[in-house]
Amino acid sequence: MKTFLRKVFWPILRPFESGTDEYNYRASYRKILLGVGSLFLILSAATLAMSLHSGLYGGLIPAVFFGVSALVCVVVGLLGEDKAVARIWKSR
Repeated sequence: MKTFLRKVFWPILRPFESGTDEYNYRASYRKILLGVGSLFLILSAATLAMSLHSGLYGGLIPAVFFGVSALVCVVVGLLGEDKAVARIWKSR
């Protein structure tokens, strides 16, 4: 299942996993990345709900931004290699 999902999300994973440079990885980086991704997901859902409830559709722009950020964080956190997680944090 993980290999199938990695194939589906390869456009997100490839920029973070490419290259041969060295990286410094810690297990806490992945946990923090998943935590930040879940916070972005909550923020996106709350922004979307408030925007739709108030009828001000300009709030959809931040909802989409936070949603895309959440998607990247969760995909790299769950499916990415150690190098991808380290590159998110710019740890070399």
